[in-house]
Amino acid sequence: MRIAVSGSIASDHLMTFAGRFAEQILPDQLASISVSFLVDDLEVRRGGVAANICFGLGSLGLSPVLVGAVGSDFGEYRAWLEQHGVDTSGVLVSETRHTARFVCTTDTDQNQIASFYPGAMSEAATIDLGALGGLDLVLISPNAPDAMQAHSAYCRDNGVAFAADPSQQLASLDAAAIRSLLDGAAILFNNAYEAALLESKTGWSADQILATVGTRVTTHGADGVVIERAGTEAIRVGVVPADTVADPTGVGDAFRAGFLAARSWGLGLDRAAQTGCLLATHCVETLGPQEYSLDPAAARKRLEAAYGAAAAAEIAAHL
Repeated sequence: MRIAVSGSIASDHLMTFAGRFAEQILPDQLASISVSFLVDDLEVRRGGVAANICFGLGSLGLSPVLVGAVGSDFGEYRAWLEQHGVDTSGVLVSETRHTARFVCTTDTDQNQIASFYPGAMSEAATIDLGALGGLDLVLISPNAPDAMQAHSAYCRDNGVAFAADPSQQLASLDAAAIRSLLDGAAILFNNAYEAALLESKTGWSADQILATVGTRVTTHGADGVVIERAGTEAIRVGVVPADTVADPTGVGDAFRAGFLAARSWGLGLDRAAQTGCLLATHCVETLGPQEYSLDPAAARKRLEAAYGAAAAAEIAAHL
């Protein structure tokens, strides 16, 4: 199965201030604020939803096509992704903008001052999915809203199966835009909060959403995953227990990668969710959304402990 993932590609610049913002900001001077914080460290992490998902798919042996817009500063990041099995032929390089960037400083109280520069992401709508050749599935993840609409429309118009993953963009989309993104989707990914927000903003009930999409996959954090299809009993899958929780960033992206990889192997929905949970746990145990790796033998043991020998055998055969 040839899978394309359309969405954001970004880098995160994370800094720590060994003090309290509240002690440096004068409430009566907010109208003319000008402050500078001497930070202790700088951590630069590769990120962006589409890039994270593609990394996960690549770690499972697939060759996903990354679809997104970047700047001329993407060279090192491109090399990293290609080393991990990602096909970057669907990446547009902007002539004028830098790759999207998230810059965040955190103080000792865990308060944050952050900025997000969308940069080249604003050009993603100009990417022609048709130029990528035969695609079996397109995952449309958070991106510039016009790109999400354009790529969904392409899939509907050309009979290409697609999965909808509006997640972080739900807050900025209106009801009509969300309904359009879901129209005809084979799979809808959301977490529990997003599921409630989606129903609130569209005015649709859970049954109406299931009548619009083929399969709804809802993650519930430590409580696992629920998979729903119209007219059938819901499938519930627990998590793979984590040995430690290092960083939750990108956990949902890792789950999506595992789920889609298992479906591409021909496994059922329950096995797909179990594979997704396996990858999500590897991600949460690691600092950064693209720093984990899989050891097939160790993964099989964890799968067997969580889901039993039959599940472990079916999934491990593809690792």
